[in-house]
Amino acid sequence: MIYFQLFLEFAKISLVCVGGGYASMPLIQAVVVDSYHWLTLPEFIDVFTISQMTPGPIGVNAATFAGMKTAGIGGAICATMGFVTPSLFLCIALAKIIFKYGDLGAIHGILNGLRPSVIALIAAACISFVLMAVWNVEEMPQDFSSTFDLKGAIILIGALIAVRMKIGVIKVLIAAGAAGLILGQFW
Repeated sequence: MIYFQLFLEFAKISLVCVGGGYASMPLIQAVVVDSYHWLTLPEFIDVFTISQMTPGPIGVNAATFAGMKTAGIGGAICATMGFVTPSLFLCIALAKIIFKYGDLGAIHGILNGLRPSVIALIAAACISFVLMAVWNVEEMPQDFSSTFDLKGAIILIGALIAVRMKIGVIKVLIAAGAAGLILGQFW
């Protein structure tokens, strides 16, 4: 039953996931953390981090890791297949429509309308991750100073600066991991 549930839930996410892997993160979080409690928020953020460092699309990687954590190799296969299958068919159908009717104003209107929602999904995921990284909480803290994690804030600011300086993502992730290790050992 868990295999079917993983397939179904990730297939539902895939059907409404507009905007790529980053936009899928709040949807995946809603299912695996909030609804089914297959993962805790810190575990989910770890899955997200690992998904960033492994080759392949981030949404597929997140589905694979979440499925593995939930139900082993079978769960990983079912969650991944659930995430990929609807996208495959939807992509083929949309490609046919866009190549045939792409110059119509309605198609451009739909695509322009979807862009702001993608930004909102990415922003929602970003807010959740910042709260966990800097305050170690899942929801907005009542008292910002009581749970503030200075080490997390330093790493976050350093990573933001590095990204703005166009330093490669892999280098930023390695440096952030090393900083976390060093700060954790000596602070």
